[in-house]
Amino acid sequence: MVISGFQELKGRLHGLPPCQAVVAAAHDEHTLQAVFAAQADGLIHPLLVGEPEEIRSLAGKLGHPLSPDQVVPAHGEADCAQRAVALIREGAGQMLIKGMLQTGSLLKAVVQKETGIRASQVMSHVAILDVPRYPKLLFDTDGGMCIAPDLEQKRHILKNALDFCRFLGYDRPKAAVLCAVETVNPHMPETLDAAALKEEGARGDFGPCEVEGPISLDLATDPEAVRVKGYHSPVAGDADILLCPSIAAGNLLGKALYGLAGGQMAGVVLGATVPITINSRGATPEEKYSSILICAAMAQNTPSHV
Repeated sequence: MVISGFQELKGRLHGLPPCQAVVAAAHDEHTLQAVFAAQADGLIHPLLVGEPEEIRSLAGKLGHPLSPDQVVPAHGEADCAQRAVALIREGAGQMLIKGMLQTGSLLKAVVQKETGIRASQVMSHVAILDVPRYPKLLFDTDGGMCIAPDLEQKRHILKNALDFCRFLGYDRPKAAVLCAVETVNPHMPETLDAAALKEEGARGDFGPCEVEGPISLDLATDPEAVRVKGYHSPVAGDADILLCPSIAAGNLLGKALYGLAGGQMAGVVLGATVPITINSRGATPEEKYSSILICAAMAQNTPSHV
């Protein structure tokens, strides 16, 4: 099973019970617009952590009355992050939504050894892209957290992304380990990593999946390029996951597909006990809504932990 786009994913969630969501630093208009839209669509039931007066004022401005138990007081970024993470630990939420605070402040609370919700050795970011010219969602990783991953870190990033797709219902996700070329070159270390990951995928180290690498972006996503070059792989021209060699490559690719190519984007951090939406504080309500949608889908298919 694959997902063609965000609208199809939204349709699949129709009629399911809403997920419990904790919003860290909810005193932000764009965040609340996305949260209330997701609530109206039956995706989530939100618990709003942050400055109570600001939250209630913004909610009133948006025409959305709040119940007394829907707002959890917290003041300042650190307090908002810690209180939101504590609520997740207490079982009050199946997903964590980033509001008006820096990503670093939220993740600092997430990874705290004694009080955090970290579940994986390496946490990673996935940009989910709905691109007009591609027939299904693309999962671009990691353009947000791991700066220059070595082979061991790439293993974890790949595993996180593959598990993510399987949580969304993919039976055998297809991962392309991107490089500038499709041949192993000792002067390009990322091609050696890609070949190693392909071998590990073939012997079943990552569970049900197809892993190809090294492979160029055109061969991973363009069936015509595959035909012209005579390239043979079950991933070729049909990739789900694009595993990038560095944060720079992943970030540039995601923003190019989102901005220049006219795509829609959601951002999720994986490797915690629940999915975490991570968007820029300046992101549009639509982008934040898409991130909530992805996390809601993942939470619906997760028995207990991510």
